[in-house]
Amino acid sequence: MPSVLVIEDDDAIRAAIRRGLTERGHAVAVAATGFAGLEHALKDTPQVVLLDLGLPDVDGLTVISMIRATSDVPIIVITAQDDDPTMIRALDSGADDYIVKPFGTDQVAARIRAVLRRGGQAAAGSEPLRVGELSIDEGTRSATLNGVPLDLARKEFDLLLALAHRRGDVVTKRELLADVWQQAYGGSDRTVDVHLSWLRRKLGETAAEPRYLLSVRGVGVRLVDPQSHLSPAHVAPADVTPHSQVSAHQAADVAPDD
Repeated sequence: MPSVLVIEDDDAIRAAIRRGLTERGHAVAVAATGFAGLEHALKDTPQVVLLDLGLPDVDGLTVISMIRATSDVPIIVITAQDDDPTMIRALDSGADDYIVKPFGTDQVAARIRAVLRRGGQAAAGSEPLRVGELSIDEGTRSATLNGVPLDLARKEFDLLLALAHRRGDVVTKRELLADVWQQAYGGSDRTVDVHLSWLRRKLGETAAEPRYLLSVRGVGVRLVDPQSHLSPAHVAPADVTPHSQVSAHQAADVAPDD
């Protein structure tokens, strides 16, 4: 998993981010001041920087500029300042994304994955993610099932990858819209439903007879090893429509590569 540097002066927030990202497999370094963070950024070369703007020794916007003078590492601003002028200044200074406090670790992890995908730095050379006989290689953007390559459209792969990073956990459709489509607000759950239907077909399963993709009604979906989960009889009926039953007008609204 990508290494992360957290530059945040609030002890509780810094500890919570470190704990949450470490639990998700990230190597996390922390700094309580801007200058300490700059030192870490130059010495440790993290793959992502989470940066608070309200630091005790130097303005966060200045830290962004100083990091940008020597590095193109993705920078995600984490701040309580939610006004447009501050956000615009941060992005114009070189930040890649902006998260307003309060936030959850799941949102931070999703934003990390998003900035790395946009920068083409997603886990190159790392080991493939494995779930049962399913293997997902983030670096080459390829997946195999029982050793056979899967012919996945771009968003189908992104959806599978997002679920694989949290394999075993229930992921909500809102979280998938934010992670895969960058539409935390205003996106349609139908977009997720249709792509799940297409992905199920590629995995050789249906919503009625799932193997890897288990739906939890009213909550979301989780990716599991078929050998380890309960039989379908113990799983709540899926609330997504099988691919074969997706109507023509629904499918037309969401192209495979959108």
